Amino acid sequence: MDIKTATALRRLRLVSAPEAVSFLLLLVCSVLKRTTDFNAVPVMGAVHGILFILYVLFWADAWNRTKWPLKTAALYFVLSVLPTGGFFAERRLKREAEDAVIASRARREGVVNA
Repeated sequence: MDIKTATALRRLRLVSAPEAVSFLLLLVCSVLKRTTDFNAVPVMGAVHGILFILYVLFWADAWNRTKWPLKTAALYFVLSVLPTGGFFAERRLKREAEDAVIASRARREGVVNA
């Protein structure tokens, strides 16, 4: 994996958890707006919107660089629209990055898969 691909995956991973948190906070703010006088929806909506746009941009870049199959790319996109999906995306991306590092080290050391 080259440095640009690793960077694209890292960016996507780093924005996925905050995007999920902002989504959950937006849901809480929506409930509070309807049950109390507290209305933070305009602020949380903007924050979540920015993070979602960043997620989609980083997702598209990662998909372009990693050449994921359509099924994998679709999974990461669907995870972005689920309230807790960003946490699962972050975990999978972290595992994928760790596997790539292990494979890179093995190639460098001349270890061949049996």
